[in-house]
Amino acid sequence: MKNNLLNNEFTINKQTFKSRLMIGTGKYKTLKEAQESIKISKASIVTVAIRRAKYSKIQGNSNLIDGLDWSDLWLLPNTAGSETVEEAIRIACIGREIVKKIGQENNNFIKLEVIADSQYLLPDPIGTLKAAEYLINKNFTVLPYIYPDPILAKQLEDIGCMTIMPLGSPIGSGQGLKNIENLKIIIDNAKVPVIIDAGIGTASEASQAMEIGASAVLLNTAIAKSLNPPTMADAMRLGVISGRKCYLAGRMQKKLYAEASSPESGILKLI
Repeated sequence: MKNNLLNNEFTINKQTFKSRLMIGTGKYKTLKEAQESIKISKASIVTVAIRRAKYSKIQGNSNLIDGLDWSDLWLLPNTAGSETVEEAIRIACIGREIVKKIGQENNNFIKLEVIADSQYLLPDPIGTLKAAEYLINKNFTVLPYIYPDPILAKQLEDIGCMTIMPLGSPIGSGQGLKNIENLKIIIDNAKVPVIIDAGIGTASEASQAMEIGASAVLLNTAIAKSLNPPTMADAMRLGVISGRKCYLAGRMQKKLYAEASSPESGILKLI
């Protein structure tokens, strides 16, 4: 794996994706801007908050779900806005129905968010665990959004979650990777893909997430709220690729003292 520097694909529950950058769909100023940004990002997976989604065949309105080519994209419904286990389960079931209606019959993916904290938007660990267990038993491929807690991450993996999605910092904050040591522990111990979700604000932070071994990055606000979202989408695409290549190549060891880069032998002696 580490010798294949061209490897940019990754797999979730036997489904392989070409891009390690995953894109959210909220907060864009216009539908056109969202469409253009998603296209330029070359993301394979696009996540949509089901509470805010409208699908013309269901509700008679047209929005982003209608405006994207789902033959080339994988829809990841999410339960954003759910404050309880019951809400999250109900939204997940609605999401699965929407996915089927766009023709993705084998898509049982759900990004699970249970957030009772309205100020900091930190995920509820107990509610997430309970909802995940229920949805896994209902044949969902669960991608749980969590605080970077290594113990919770392992518990979710053990009950059958196909990825773990720890936050880099609070949703929409753009603070970057504030819990990097915990993220490293989760990545080192996981046998499933670890996707850094939330808090990334720049391409360098997306690259940093990939450099520590994350399987992918999911972001939204960093692109949607930038001055030029399509350009930022391209920057994020390149940042993820760059970080992945750095990880595969293996960085040099840090040293306490300087070390000359030129050889010590064959030096011209000046008299």
